[in-house]
This record gives sequence, structure tokens and C-alpha cells, in this order.
Amino acid sequence: MAKSYDEDGWHPLVHVCRSWRCVVFASPSRLNLQLLCTNRRPVTKTLDVWPVFPIVISFVTVGKRLQGMTNIISTLKQHNRVCKIDIDNIPNALLKKFAIMKSPFPALTFLGLRSNDEDPPILPDSFMGGSAPRLQELHLHGLPFPTLRKLLSSAIDLVFLRLWDIPYSDYISPAAMVSSLSALSRLESLRLGFQFPRSRADRTNRHPPLLTRVVLPALASIKFKGDSEYLEDIVCRIDTPLLDSVTITFFNQLLFDLPLLRQFIDRTEIFTACRRAVILFCSYRINVTLFRQKGTADHRTLQLGISSKPLDWQLSSLAQLGSLFLPPFSLEHFGIYEDQYSQALWQDDIESAQWLELLHPYTAVKDLELSRQLVRHVIPALGQLTGERLTEVLPALQTLSLPGPQPSGRVNKAIRKFTAARQLSGRPVAIHYL
Repeated sequence: MAKSYDEDGWHPLVHVCRSWRCVVFASPSRLNLQLLCTNRRPVTKTLDVWPVFPIVISFVTVGKRLQGMTNIISTLKQHNRVCKIDIDNIPNALLKKFAIMKSPFPALTFLGLRSNDEDPPILPDSFMGGSAPRLQELHLHGLPFPTLRKLLSSAIDLVFLRLWDIPYSDYISPAAMVSSLSALSRLESLRLGFQFPRSRADRTNRHPPLLTRVVLPALASIKFKGDSEYLEDIVCRIDTPLLDSVTITFFNQLLFDLPLLRQFIDRTEIFTACRRAVILFCSYRINVTLFRQKGTADHRTLQLGISSKPLDWQLSSLAQLGSLFLPPFSLEHFGIYEDQYSQALWQDDIESAQWLELLHPYTAVKDLELSRQLVRHVIPALGQLTGERLTEVLPALQTLSLPGPQPSGRVNKAIRKFTAARQLSGRPVAIHYL
């Protein structure tokens, strides 16, 4: 089935009859009439047929070769009319053409360029004349654009900014990034993601933040992937009064020391309303997600993840993040699960102390739920708790939910030992089999 485009919706109407054509063409702005340029549909051949409508360029390429590249280049010459450019897997040959474009695009509202090449050409500060005054969405994937600040300074209507898989050669300093964001008073969503960690020298050569923070009044969502130090140097420079959701994935490192990120979380009210946490083990990362009540449903408020494969590294890293961020939250419900692709992780012989270290920060949790794989690891660790340690780990726990049927062997023995010890301590725990 051929792909359908919203931009084509008006075509059948104007071919019904002359009256319908007159009605449609009488309200081009209200009906959002546009000309679509794709791999198989050149616009330049129909410019003299249709009225002067805005032009949409939408291409998806397969492999290194882009069919219809001549169509794109010819259409780009209509720079005063192009309102949307969306090209996936853009080859370097076409990207080089983009890099030398110096004409401004005054009608452009959407720009999406995604490169999968290992060595794409750098976009210069003269790209698109350095001006896109009507731009609302900017998506750049895998593209080096060190002078992006010039283009952003003109995009005062920008609502969505996504810079993902940023090459190592294009690390824009946090100060320069915040300076670029400072003029975007309408920005609602920010996505920043890097391909690789920075070198140790770059990570230690940090500048102290300014005392005055930049206010991003409309920013509601942040998604970040990269070094923890880079994110710290961003969030310590901004205030986000309408922030609603944060998703963070750190590259793996031995030690996490994030006082500036902790300050950012402490001064953001939405995080203190979180009541439920979920840990998810995946093949190449681990996530802890905090939820708060929003209306009648749980809303994902904060997700912290670490890109790491070995299970012991995942546990160690997440235990550090838990001790850094979780004490201010009154988390009452807690779940620990694994995805279907992480079975290879569980071959490692992980010491019980690591599981207890992971659980230690969750002092307010009343309900704990474990997936089937986690029962075999977490329950034996809980069964080893004695003396003062018995009430140091999950002291407020009241309910332990496990997948049925009731386990046997050493797991069942550990359950009985843990519940009996908690009963004697005056803090009983009920077991529910789901």
C-alpha cells in the first residue's frame, strides 16, 4: 500500500468539479493547502499548474543512494515557499548540498535531517542563511552543527528541539547551549543526546556556573543522553517552572557525584509528588522511573538510566543514583522487573549485599512487587537480614507481591525466614502471590 500524506488531502476535492475547486482554493491558509515533494513526486513540474502554496519536502531513503535527489535540490530553490523539510537517512552527497545553502527559509516551520553516516559533513553557520524565523520544530540526528547557536537565535517560535546522536566533534559547551536556549521562550520540549562519552580531559575542564539562572518559561519535557557532568552544567544554569517530565540516560561511569543535578531536582516541585518507583533491567541499560498521580493515572515524572551491560555494574550504578536522588521522595510503591531480552544478565553470580544496597534508599516503601526472575535474587538477599539490618532495609514494608505459584526450595525458605523475622521485630510483612 502506498504511503498516504496529509498534504495530499485536498487533491481529490479539487478534481470533483469546478465549484469545489473554487471553494478549496478560496481558503488556502485555513485548509493548510500544501504541495508535497517526495522521492517519486517532483514539485518543480507542477509549479505552473497549482497556485502558490507552501511546499513540503518529505523523503525516506534506503541505503546510501537517494533516489530523487535532483527533485530535492530543485525544490530547495523555492526557499521562500518551503515550509517543511523532513529527510531520513540523508546521504552525505545531499547533506553537502544543504551545507552550502546560504538562502534563508522564511516560511520554514519544520526541519528534520537524520544522518546514519559515520562521518557526515559539518553544517556551517551560513546554513540556511543562519535564519529561520518561523521554525517551530528542529530535529537533527547525527549531524555536526557547532554553530547552531546562530540559527537558534532567529528561531524565537521554536517549540520542539531535538539534537540527537550528536557527534563527538560537535560537543557544544553547556554554557553555549544554555545561551542558545535563553531566547526560546516558547520551547516546550528539549532532547539532547550524544553518540559517545567525552574524553576525561574535556569532562574535568569545567567552568563554574553563573549565579543567575536562565528561565525557560514553557519547557515541559527534557530528555537527555550523555555524560552526567554535561547535564549538571546544563541544569544548574536553568529554571523550568512548568517542567512535567525528565528522562535521563547516563553513559556508564564508576562513580556518580551529582550535587548540581540534585539541587535541580530539589527545587523542582513535581519530583516531591512522586509516590511510585519502578526499576527495569534491560540488556544494555537499567532504568529507575518515578511516577506521580496526575488525574486518575500515574504519570512518568523522572526516569534515570545507565547504559551498561554487566549486571553488577548496573546494580552498583543504580544504587549510587538511588542514594543521591531518592531520600526527598516519599515513595510508597516499588516494583523491580526485567524485560524479555535481559535473560543473559542473570547468569552472573551477584552477591546479596549488592541487592540490599540497591534497596537501601527506599525507606518509605510500603508495597514491593518483584517479577519472576527477580524473586530468585532479591528474596534470598532479604532472607539474610538479621539484627539491626532487618529494619534498615525497607523498614516501612508491609506487602510483598510475588508472581505465583508459591516458590519452593531456597526461595521459599528465605521468604519464611524474612517474614518470621519481621513478625518478631513488630513490623510484619504480608505476602501476596499474583
